[in-house]
Amino acid sequence: MIAHAFGETDPWTVGVEEELFVVDPSTLDPVAAPSGLLDGRRLKAELHAAVLELNTGVHGSVAGVGAELADLRAAARRGAGEAGLAVAASATWPPAVPEEQAVTPEPGYLQFVEYAGPSARRQFCSGLHVHVGIESPAACMGRLEAVLPWLPLVLALSANSPYVAGGETGLRSSRAELLALLPRSGAPPVFRSYDEWAGFADRLVELGLADSYTRIWWDARPSPRFGTLELRMPDQPTRFEVTVAFAALLQAAAVGLADEGPAERGIYAQNRWAALRFGAHAELIHPDGGRLVPVPELLVELVQRIQPALERFGTGDLLAPLDGLAQADEQLELGRREGTAALCRHLIALT
Repeated sequence: MIAHAFGETDPWTVGVEEELFVVDPSTLDPVAAPSGLLDGRRLKAELHAAVLELNTGVHGSVAGVGAELADLRAAARRGAGEAGLAVAASATWPPAVPEEQAVTPEPGYLQFVEYAGPSARRQFCSGLHVHVGIESPAACMGRLEAVLPWLPLVLALSANSPYVAGGETGLRSSRAELLALLPRSGAPPVFRSYDEWAGFADRLVELGLADSYTRIWWDARPSPRFGTLELRMPDQPTRFEVTVAFAALLQAAAVGLADEGPAERGIYAQNRWAALRFGAHAELIHPDGGRLVPVPELLVELVQRIQPALERFGTGDLLAPLDGLAQADEQLELGRREGTAALCRHLIALT
């Protein structure tokens, strides 16, 4: 059975993982992250060599996460700059052809690429992962089901990847479509208990289908190593303050939403598709299943539902960047007006 750290820290702690592209600022081509930039802890290699993962520590507040993340972004910019490179936050890098990108030569990644083939090669995309500390394994499964119906809303709000391989895809979140190519993606199945989930993850390893439970790419999953619920739905935001806003929203959602039993997976699948297609313009099936609701209206309702948690943590003001957020629209407007090269330089500057 998988060892876990649930309950070893205070509940509702928070941590964040960001994924940034490393690029040549002259050619705008992706470039492997220099080894001197990687410390294996806070700045780590990802599946593709030109993607840099930023990992905060465990914090008791979103403010603490934001402070460390600001330092990590600064360190990434500084380290890349010393090598004549730049970093850029976006969920896809507009001109990059995913299949042409180099894979990090680490055994786990190479094994995954050998198994998943073109589905793995196409994963040149970046997401934001928010970890929320949970007091027990059973509570983690309950919190997962409580938050899950609202995650397509988070995807719609965060959509930031309308380009792949230099062209418009017609999707606001191409990343979400790319992730759906993987085995074990989208919504997790319904598990009756944490032990049932852990047994499933163990079985994958025993059968040689994965080298660890981290090769499960669901939009939300238990993270036993950290004792957290890991919420993996958002596209990588470009602006730092948007990342902080999603951390605050997801922490409060993990605390404040009622567990009403297993979320309806059919509604989830429809809403996930609508969110990746239309982004902030999507109409989503309300979690109660009875009506379509525009994204801005559904955000208002979610904030109202989690207001006590926002007040408890003092994070309500941090959500302001989510009002009217439409990062994919911003990319498309600039790309259509000035071209993708200008868009890329803009993304570097905003990062």
